[in-house]
Amino acid sequence: MHAEVVVVGAGQAGLSAAYQLRREGADFVVLDADAAPGGAWQHRWASLRLDRANGIADLPGMPLTGDPAERASVAMARYFADYERAFDLPVRRPVAVRRVTRTDDGFALATSEGTWTARGLVNATGTWSRPFWPAYPGRETFRGRQLHAAQFTEAEDLAGQHVLVVGGGISALQLLMEVAEVTRTTWVTRRPPVWRTEDFDADAGRAAVAMVEERVRAGLPPASVVSVTGLPVTEEVRRARARGVLERRAAFDRMVPTGVAWDEPPQELAVDVVLWATGFRAALDHLAPLHLRAPGGGIVVDGTRVAAEPRLHLVGYGPSASTIGANRAGRSAVRELLTTLRS
Repeated sequence: MHAEVVVVGAGQAGLSAAYQLRREGADFVVLDADAAPGGAWQHRWASLRLDRANGIADLPGMPLTGDPAERASVAMARYFADYERAFDLPVRRPVAVRRVTRTDDGFALATSEGTWTARGLVNATGTWSRPFWPAYPGRETFRGRQLHAAQFTEAEDLAGQHVLVVGGGISALQLLMEVAEVTRTTWVTRRPPVWRTEDFDADAGRAAVAMVEERVRAGLPPASVVSVTGLPVTEEVRRARARGVLERRAAFDRMVPTGVAWDEPPQELAVDVVLWATGFRAALDHLAPLHLRAPGGGIVVDGTRVAAEPRLHLVGYGPSASTIGANRAGRSAVRELLTTLRS
């Protein structure tokens, strides 16, 4: 099986790239590992509504409509499915890309449904499939329950238990406030939270993107979104702060059978559940045979183009990880890639 361009992943970034490829009249296919449309949104926890979800943006050419109080996982899955149909996008699923290697004229993709070859590749695999679990001494001894934010379903599942929420990102904040409505919580972060009280305007957005771009150009792993944007102070945050929910504790040193422990001063905290809201890493293992990693641990990217392989573009990575950024990245990646291939 062959296409001029293969897009890997049918989330926001992948569909944005596919839309542009369709407009350019390219020969392309989109390979998506999920069984149904919706990208990472379809896996979000059940209680997350559209009006509480962070960073939703319209896909190019079709506005998102619907009830703001609707479950985000349901609304976004329907929106993505409608989008694929409206623009007749050639999405094949479920097709998991296992391994990408170079050929004389591009790439070979070993997948769960056979081998594809392509002259150019747009990778849009996001991060959802690679939740990050921090390493802590004694973690294996903890007798309570541990789950990652990617496994969270609804707060009621944790009612009546002391829940330790670990993480300083927006998802950690949202989950903390939600779980605190039904049970006792403790919040732990590595660094003190940085709260953003001013509006996140266009200038602030450009500054945040520039900081991430600087890292990926240097071959470093992309920084977390919150590290460059801060946490927004919403009315919900103000209410949670007034209730004492946002009284943060510094990161613990180790885990013990009944909970967690700090060395200085020596103390332990008994908890029933540890909810690791510790983020995700880019899902790029299938690209390992291309040996793209820089000494800094990341992949050197100029815009979306991989510096070491101009026929490969990463969208939804680094500065294009936001939904708005993914739309722009899909458009620019396709135009640059087709220029490279056709010259």
